Amino acid sequence: MQERPLDGKIAIVTGAASPMGLGRNMTEALVRAGARVSMMDVNPEWLGQSSNDLREIGGDDCVMTQVVDVTSVQEAEEAVARTIAEMGGLHILVNNAGIAPRNMLLGGDTRNNFWEVSAAEWDRVMAVNAGGPFYMTRAVVPHFLAQGWGRIIGVTTSMNTMYNPGGTPYGPSKAAHEAFIAMASRELEGTGVTVNVLVPGGMSNTNLIPDDAAHRRERMIQPDVMRAPVVWLASEASDGINGMRFIGYYWDESLPLEERIERAGAPAAWPQLGSQAVRPGE
Repeated sequence: MQERPLDGKIAIVTGAASPMGLGRNMTEALVRAGARVSMMDVNPEWLGQSSNDLREIGGDDCVMTQVVDVTSVQEAEEAVARTIAEMGGLHILVNNAGIAPRNMLLGGDTRNNFWEVSAAEWDRVMAVNAGGPFYMTRAVVPHFLAQGWGRIIGVTTSMNTMYNPGGTPYGPSKAAHEAFIAMASRELEGTGVTVNVLVPGGMSNTNLIPDDAAHRRERMIQPDVMRAPVVWLASEASDGINGMRFIGYYWDESLPLEERIERAGAPAAWPQLGSQAVRPGE
């Protein structure tokens, strides 16, 4: 297996800075695989800390940092343009930035009934988790199409989390992201630009979970399960893989690639339901 399959590639990772997060783990994996990464986050302190750690691994020019609010179309477009200008190109986008209501994450007897969710909370979570990936993807695709190659990787959530009771607005926002990925993958089919989903597989031991939550961290999925599959999805080795979702927990590097894909992969969104549209007269 090629040791640095991403040599020469430039990536953007949103929500990249949390010291104990999916984005931080995926960024490190991309750097170790040879990519240079534009790290985006809204937390400047975490960006400084994580980028310094990564420079110890990959050298001074392996990352650049940008404080970016992905809910702003202007900031998304400017961040993409700055990445291309300062790093010399762009090949990979990982849409990882996400938020969730504290009540939903506490566990135990807490519950986020949808009728008790404020309009402001709904708007905020939907803006980050669904609007952000749209703005970022919309900004990178013209560049990817022009060069005839690109990788878009979206971090959504487990299917049951999308409709679990008490999961508003996090679940619906991630379902919207997944549906967007499925649509985008079809519109980009055959262009050299692929769009896929990567999820850990369940609740993950990240900074998103409050310290006073009822959940036990030792029973959560560790965020490093994202490392190996994100490198593969971002590389030329995944050519032809489009419109799929992969569960990091099931990605086993000891298996042959075909078995890995079969064990960890499935089509993104809900194609197993088939065509549901009624077209009278056809």
